[in-house]
Amino acid sequence: MTDRCERSRRTSCSAGCVSLVRTFVELTDTLVDDFDVVELLTVLTDRCVEVLDVAAAGILLASTDGTLRVVASSNDAMRVLELFELQAEEGPCTECYRTGIPVRKQQLANPDPRWPRFAPRALEAGFHSVHALPMRLRGQTIGALNLFRETEGELDEADVMAGQAFADVATIAILQHRAAAEAQAVNEQLTHALNS
Repeated sequence: MTDRCERSRRTSCSAGCVSLVRTFVELTDTLVDDFDVVELLTVLTDRCVEVLDVAAAGILLASTDGTLRVVASSNDAMRVLELFELQAEEGPCTECYRTGIPVRKQQLANPDPRWPRFAPRALEAGFHSVHALPMRLRGQTIGALNLFRETEGELDEADVMAGQAFADVATIAILQHRAAAEAQAVNEQLTHALNS
């Protein structure tokens, strides 16, 4: 019986590890080509739901002028909640973006003075706990990844680490994309100036 349990545990761990590796390959594949940022982040939110112990995932991303926008959600309920978070200017994702540090709320049912409007709305949507992870590189925070659960409690530390790693890879891809776009714009301006 013990051998069968051990084999079952290894099989489920192997399947989880394979999904994790596939997600990293899929995300890092964008680093070699021009890519659509929204498509990349939509894939990221979908994979978070598939690989991590979460019911929904969403991303708020700051534009180059610092304006936060909802750019990806794993489902419509999540998108509506993220839009509400932006309009109310309160919630875990906006707080995580402002501070650059992870935000964890294990029980949204417990009143939280930080989010008096957001928490009840999240509960109405069926979510009972949340983890927001910063999308940052070397002190520059460009957004946040929201991970929602339909149960109360802490997200497993391995899932938190994997979620942060997903956010980090996406951040690198986005910053690389922005740098390439800026270089292209400067190149076009120089070419135009030389031809004038």
